[in-house]
Amino acid sequence: MHISEGVLSPTVLITGAAVAAVGVGIGLTRTDYDRLPKVAVLSAVFFVASLIHVPVGPASVHLILNGICGIVLGWAAFPAILVGLTLQALLFQYGGLTTLGVNTVIMATPAVVFGYLGRFFLNSDKFALRAPAEFVIGSGAVLTSGLIVAMALIFTGESFTAAAKLIIAAHIPIILLEGVITVFLVEFVRKTKPDFFIEA
Repeated sequence: MHISEGVLSPTVLITGAAVAAVGVGIGLTRTDYDRLPKVAVLSAVFFVASLIHVPVGPASVHLILNGICGIVLGWAAFPAILVGLTLQALLFQYGGLTTLGVNTVIMATPAVVFGYLGRFFLNSDKFALRAPAEFVIGSGAVLTSGLIVAMALIFTGESFTAAAKLIIAAHIPIILLEGVITVFLVEFVRKTKPDFFIEA
């Protein structure tokens, strides 16, 4: 879901950079020293999950796992995802430095929103309540990321409308897969390290 350089308008790039800066700032102020290893681990998980790309127009399809980042990190998902995206841009030329702000907003904003929305259900002792919430967090975060990509392209120019629709359609399998992966990962971590999910 990385948007390449040279695609977006200056207005979209500047807006994305500003929103990302605010999100990263909030994330850093809410991250104490003891939580840095957890942020680093989730940044690495995001980095590795996003390495396998299938090109789709001006963007690409790949696992994101931003729902997991949001559940575990809360606002700290912004700096974690920013680090992962920066390394991908510098090491593998995925995305780019000029689109770093927009790409951070695309992946981190849904992570934070769905992570916080799902916390009530994730604390439940009933699997029947947790599992659907975990699925919605994982799939909803990716769906929302796709919608933000589409909006960024459409705000750049009407000529990108077809590409925006294609990106949403191409991500449908990823949306479903991320929901299932999120359920399995969250339930596994709950059993092996139940104190891993703390308020962020």
